[in-house]
Amino acid sequence: MTVTLHFHGAAGTVTGSCYRVDHPGGHFLVDCGLFQGNRSVRELNLKPTPFAVQSIDFLLLTHAHIDHVGLLPKLYAEGWSGPAWMTEPTAGLLEYMLPDSAGIQESEAERETRKRSRRGDEPVKPLYTKADADEALKHRKTCAYETWIEPGPGVRARYWNAGHIIGSASIEIEVMDGDKPVRLLFSGDIGPDEKVFYKEPDAPAGFDYIVCESTYGGRERDDYTLLQRRDALKAEINGALGRGGNLVIPTFAVERSQELLHDIGYLIKTGEIDPSMVFLDSPLASKVTGVYRKYAKMFEDVELGADELFNDPRFRIIEAVADSQAINSIRGGAIIMSASGMCDAGRIKHHLRANLIRRNATVLFVGYQAPGTLGHVILTGAKQARIHGKLVPVRANIRALGNYSAHADHTELMEWISARLPAHGAIFLSHGEDEERQALRAAIMATGMAGDQIILPQLDDYFELTAAGIAGKAQAETRRIDPHQVHSDWHNAFSDFTIRLSQQLQASSDEDKLALMQALQHQLSALGAPLSPSHKRTPITPVESQSVDE
Repeated sequence: MTVTLHFHGAAGTVTGSCYRVDHPGGHFLVDCGLFQGNRSVRELNLKPTPFAVQSIDFLLLTHAHIDHVGLLPKLYAEGWSGPAWMTEPTAGLLEYMLPDSAGIQESEAERETRKRSRRGDEPVKPLYTKADADEALKHRKTCAYETWIEPGPGVRARYWNAGHIIGSASIEIEVMDGDKPVRLLFSGDIGPDEKVFYKEPDAPAGFDYIVCESTYGGRERDDYTLLQRRDALKAEINGALGRGGNLVIPTFAVERSQELLHDIGYLIKTGEIDPSMVFLDSPLASKVTGVYRKYAKMFEDVELGADELFNDPRFRIIEAVADSQAINSIRGGAIIMSASGMCDAGRIKHHLRANLIRRNATVLFVGYQAPGTLGHVILTGAKQARIHGKLVPVRANIRALGNYSAHADHTELMEWISARLPAHGAIFLSHGEDEERQALRAAIMATGMAGDQIILPQLDDYFELTAAGIAGKAQAETRRIDPHQVHSDWHNAFSDFTIRLSQQLQASSDEDKLALMQALQHQLSALGAPLSPSHKRTPITPVESQSVDE
């Protein structure tokens, strides 16, 4: 048996990270993340696990973001009982991340079951339950940075700071192939050079194979210092408050929320901003902030003392539902941060419903918005968005600030890759859209590396690896999804079509409305899909917004 590397997620997309390594001594995983994005991508979570879970000996986690750990409870629900290795802060975050994710799975299943019951359909089971999340937590194993562990026969691994979020790591792995080791490095998610909490990413050099993320592989952010980033945030906050409305910031519960709280607290302390209140409305973010306080000794560049960190008197960290609902009675002067960062679930949707309709309100995006998410729809200029089944007009000011990204940009990724070379066998570019991967591939080739050594795997591809540095490609007999549907599926196209059709009809005269509907009926008939008279009287109802609908 040779060493093979399987790409079960984050291949051609930025979600669902999961890699499987088969080797003469057994099988293991690196990450096991939840798929997020459009409906076709999300449905991958419901499909059968593409490997025999009982064959997996152990799992290595790079960090606690849900697109890297969110399917871990599903493994235990399917009967797996192996250990999951991670850093101590990652273990602390999972204490809250996994039960929170399970709660979302259960509530979404309940909501869908109610819909189905009205149609007389069978109930829906959650992807996994809180009991499954609790079981996963029992199998955590922690390790220190830069210290070798031997998680299974013929395998040893070492964790390196990735500078992405607290506890994040790149994982160096040696897998025995006969009497020779195959040396691999999984980047995990690489953080930018300028971070408020951590040192720059690090790892050794000289591997047979490198699996590198490429989220921003083709994009450059403006060069900035932490001071410049804080100045940019100050300008956005003062601009928003100056309009008289609230400032709504969709944010991620882990890292982004804590960085924003730190910077907002500093700006309040120095008198540079004057909000009436600052809300962090997320039970998960509240708990995660406690983890950050616990590990504050790890931080590098925090400008507030430990007793001041996240503790400004204007801060309100919200957990209770009633307190969350009360926020929406505030018409102006408040900063409202809430999860999820891509607006596809959670309390942020309620705050968007309350504020998007107000011309004096502002929505500020501070992170990546994956295609197919509500955040992406709003950020790219939609005039309406479907939230909780209702079309909401977008009148608020829509802004974006890129300097809070937890991902390295193109130049920073190239610097990280260059410092890890040589890669004798191949570099696999994962965790990125195809356009970003192509741009990063071209830049690596410009350094002199051969094109056939820079590989862009698709979902379910796998490769044979040898210590001699040769990667032989293979492909699964069937793919779980058409690669084109990763970026655009019929659900989103249909939603976009119905919204545009509705807008066109509303803007037309009665005579033109009838002509347009007759023309559409004629086209459908030509395609072999004639409408019956009863169908003609039934209005077209969009099943989903241009993005995600709960």
